[in-house]
Amino acid sequence: MHVVSPIRETLVLNGKSYHDVTEDICKQVEGKPTKEWKIVFGISVLVLLYGAAWVFWTWWEGLGVWGLNKTVGWAWDITNFVWWVGIGHAGTLISAVLLLFRQKWRTSINRAAEAMTIFAVICAASFIVMHMGRPWLAYFALPLPNTFGSLWVNFNSPLVWDVFAISTYFSVSCLFWYIGLIPDLATIRDRATGTRKKVYGALAIGWTGGARAWARYEDVSLILAGLSTPLVLSVHTIVSFDFATSVIPGWHTTIFPPYFVAGAIFSGFAMVQNLMLVTRVVYKLEDYVTLEHISLMNKIITLTGSVVGIAYITEFFIAAYSGVEYEQYAFINRASGPLWWSYWAMMTCNVLSPQLFWFKKIRENILVSFIMAVIVNIGMWFERFVIIVTSLHRDYLPSSWTYFTPRMGDISDYIFSFGFFFTAFFLFAKFLPVINMAEVKSVLKSSSEKYPEKKKATV
Repeated sequence: MHVVSPIRETLVLNGKSYHDVTEDICKQVEGKPTKEWKIVFGISVLVLLYGAAWVFWTWWEGLGVWGLNKTVGWAWDITNFVWWVGIGHAGTLISAVLLLFRQKWRTSINRAAEAMTIFAVICAASFIVMHMGRPWLAYFALPLPNTFGSLWVNFNSPLVWDVFAISTYFSVSCLFWYIGLIPDLATIRDRATGTRKKVYGALAIGWTGGARAWARYEDVSLILAGLSTPLVLSVHTIVSFDFATSVIPGWHTTIFPPYFVAGAIFSGFAMVQNLMLVTRVVYKLEDYVTLEHISLMNKIITLTGSVVGIAYITEFFIAAYSGVEYEQYAFINRASGPLWWSYWAMMTCNVLSPQLFWFKKIRENILVSFIMAVIVNIGMWFERFVIIVTSLHRDYLPSSWTYFTPRMGDISDYIFSFGFFFTAFFLFAKFLPVINMAEVKSVLKSSSEKYPEKKKATV
């Protein structure tokens, strides 16, 4: 007797054929921009221009336009840097780690996640350049040869390690993203005419679609996935060393590396969820980004949120167990000091809210999933703010204790990063296929309603 196996939900709905996949995804690239796209892109450009004006003013006037003071020397700039690096983490995880583990559900969301990684890392790097004050001297952060004199960077500083880690992460992510695009670029090339055919043809670098080309494509993808997987752990680990290698109470703790990695994956998956839910509606891709994808993403958000919650509790326990009064005070001050509201916003958004996803109805609710993903990223921003500002505004000298208040410079430079991120993402979604056609086709027979015989098992 033949029965249909209930093992896994279908990942491509409404019996799509290979031709349907090509048509549904290529039409977004080949057609004229939709009204919805023009509206959201226009808003993004306006936000970008407003933020760019403030970035110019920051460089013209100096960092005095920020709300920094003699005690809180790091605040919104480094908070935003760590937050954006965390956002970029999910792209590499979805693309590389899930590829190595042969997870078929990654195929509809990996392209957007990879693009998100690249844009998020650029946003993070913008804050490094901003807080230098003299961005035209940014190249001095690189290990330059002695033709520039005897001045070398301090290789003992984790800030220098950041330069190496993030530049490596960015380079590998760009290469991984581009390699995955090549078969789809060739598809668009073959359907295009005139200048578009030449442009996409140049980008496709002579892809023929032959057996040898596909074999090389798969080999390179696995190699890059193998290189990228350690980066998932190393990049945010090294970012955490900016704090963990210091002697400031609340920072010098060995839990920071795994804690930061879990938090980065947590916030990154939430941002992917937001982007894919918007793209799903705007480009009518409900057959490719299904409730199954949304549910699986929410499960990972719940898992990583729980890991982050355990880390918060562990921090308090270790501080209490250490017997160091300065360390104990740092954590008591976080929960009950002048910035208590930011600590409890962090706990509510990051630990409590994801627990709603234990219920399937909530986990598969589109609107709730979108709102929860926004809440998670708000909470993760507060986490970085709490770690940085509450550890600095109460130092060893009570006479220097102060309260940090952001100014328009802090807020507007942060707004700039959002303007750039969404402008870049909407341009990507218009001129490049937002879903990986080749990989969706590779799982079509095993994951589509059109091929139910693939799900039959003999009992």
